[in-house]
Amino acid sequence: MRVAIAGAGAVGRSIAGELLENGHEVLLIDKAPTAISVERVPQAEWLLADACEITSLDEAALQRCNVVIAATGDDKVNLVVSLLAKTEYGVPRVVARVNNPKNEWLFNESWGVDVAVSTPRLMSALVEEAVSVGDLVRLLRFSHGDANLVELTLPPESALAGTQVGDVAWPEDTSLVTIIRGPRVLTPHNEETLEPGDELLFVAAQAREEQLEDLLSVRRENPTTTG
Repeated sequence: MRVAIAGAGAVGRSIAGELLENGHEVLLIDKAPTAISVERVPQAEWLLADACEITSLDEAALQRCNVVIAATGDDKVNLVVSLLAKTEYGVPRVVARVNNPKNEWLFNESWGVDVAVSTPRLMSALVEEAVSVGDLVRLLRFSHGDANLVELTLPPESALAGTQVGDVAWPEDTSLVTIIRGPRVLTPHNEETLEPGDELLFVAAQAREEQLEDLLSVRRENPTTTG
């Protein structure tokens, strides 16, 4: 997979290093000569250019990229890069860094963003996730379909403790994708039994989050279906 990263600062270089270790091709783009530190990520391609300029993106052959990551420290730049990548070059997947949480509402499909990653929001979410039981924590927002990656640690008093995944009447527009149980990462098969303390990760529509939280957290007489 070929990935172009706009922004060769600490964040961009860190992402590049991870992707290279996983066997992907990476191109780092930055307009600041001081940011071009080939020796820090020698396996990557480097381009000294302004990622907001069409001529620069032509030189980067963005149309050959499977993913573009807008990782600069400027939200305006990240939005422009995302829009150009999607509309001018048809890049299938565009990921954008959100520096100021107040700008998060802009990072959607209208600006070509498939996934918006807000570092401040993610850090606060990880803190919440570490200390909260029974509360829904939003980890990541996906632009398409108004869906979020959310997490909830199943409390001991939940009516779903001891229930098989396939017997739960999950809300519409939600999907249980992973169960984390101690050091184990489990695929949520229908026969898998939910246990207190399980960390449950869902992709869910925002409108269903409250319903999902109620289902998982509150003891109910009839939380499951038998059909």
